[in-house]
Amino acid sequence: MTMRAVLFDMDGTLVDSEPTHFAAMVTVLQNHGHTVPDGLSEEITGMTGEACHALLRDRLGLALSFSDYAAAKYAAYLEMSASLSWRPSAEAVIDTLKRNGIPHAIVSNSDRILVDTNLRAIGLQRPGLVSVTRNDVRNGKPHAEPYLRAAYLLGLDPADCIVVEDSVPGAIAGLSAGMTVIAWPEPGRDDLVFPPGVILADPHDLMPTLSACLAAALKTPAKEILHVSR
Repeated sequence: MTMRAVLFDMDGTLVDSEPTHFAAMVTVLQNHGHTVPDGLSEEITGMTGEACHALLRDRLGLALSFSDYAAAKYAAYLEMSASLSWRPSAEAVIDTLKRNGIPHAIVSNSDRILVDTNLRAIGLQRPGLVSVTRNDVRNGKPHAEPYLRAAYLLGLDPADCIVVEDSVPGAIAGLSAGMTVIAWPEPGRDDLVFPPGVILADPHDLMPTLSACLAAALKTPAKEILHVSR
């Protein structure tokens, strides 16, 4: 089987945005008199906004409705968005796919306003780029729907797609969609336990694992690809 497209998660995978998401959430919590417990940042990685809000409501007693919480968090996030940047080596991966004519898409649990903000911040937003956000589906990750929708928009069979994820819920979504899944956790996230069937990549260098999965689809010699990724 020849893999024909790569579907990327956004936050923490292509964009080093998880710290900004957490900082925005902390701003909201502190503005409403809540103390942020240790370990919360790691616990919410990959969660939908609804799931994160439910956790904050049930555990910390956050009284804000989801819509008010989301509006406050988004406002804080947008104010901080100027500091957003690529995750190290991710830009080289995207450039390699472009050079080889390999389709790719963005599949995120974030809302459209945040995804578009991230894409603009790293210069990836362009006409024709397929991106699926939480607003585009009934069910977010870990449900398969976001990845199935991306495959549909690309006109591809799910089995022909590779998913690149940094979170466990995202990896579960990719597997549930019948896709090959590469886990590319951020450095230091040894606490993450990915389900069986997931291919684990070096946190510092995705390209060797991705190029091995793409194999025949890549026109650029593997040696050159690996050089570019460093």
